[in-house]
Amino acid sequence: MTRKDTAIVLGCGPVGLAVIAVLKARGVTTVIASDYSAGRRALAKSCGADIVVDPDTDSPWAPGGTDQNFTATMPDMYNAGIDAIESMSRLPVPWWTTWRALDKVGATRPKRPVVFECVGTPGMLDGILAAAPMHARVVVVGVCMGSDSIRPSLAVNKELDLRFVVGYTPLEFRDTLHALADGTLDASHLVTGSVGLAGAAHAFSALADPESHGKVLIDPAMDSEQIVTK
Repeated sequence: MTRKDTAIVLGCGPVGLAVIAVLKARGVTTVIASDYSAGRRALAKSCGADIVVDPDTDSPWAPGGTDQNFTATMPDMYNAGIDAIESMSRLPVPWWTTWRALDKVGATRPKRPVVFECVGTPGMLDGILAAAPMHARVVVVGVCMGSDSIRPSLAVNKELDLRFVVGYTPLEFRDTLHALADGTLDASHLVTGSVGLAGAAHAFSALADPESHGKVLIDPAMDSEQIVTK
């Protein structure tokens, strides 16, 4: 994705927060984050999200009623195509010649968001296919461990781009570590507490409450069985 693309991050747990931090480190101008938890929305803001929304009351596709200029429906796409033909027909060359030339440089690509699904629960993906605007790219980062189903016709009619990602190449590890070390990537806001090895079980219990913590660092050098809040 480019810096000018709009990123929509759905789910602001540790995975979503990490995605937000990396997007901002790479210079993406507009990052919209959505989560039901007020605590996680606050963490998303700390990690660099430009707009945070509560999906109970607001839409990540048009936060606060703002128009993101996405193509919402197929008729919108058809009408835009007709308007483009009318404009190109005024040129001294056939409109299809101009269209092909513009295609090659990416000028005809509709504005669309890059959506990061960071929840990983059944039904989430199908809900995104139903709600996302035309031509959106959906990157599935959340790991759904149960069976799930989607309606492919939703993606077909919107020409959505659906991809799954996990990572873990040696180069990704190397680049991430260097980005953390030189300060290019600031992941400090993800860690909301630390605990010793003896408190590991307690850390998992605490993480069950999304309002309490984002990520707890287990530090073998610490003696504490209780989480030390950042």
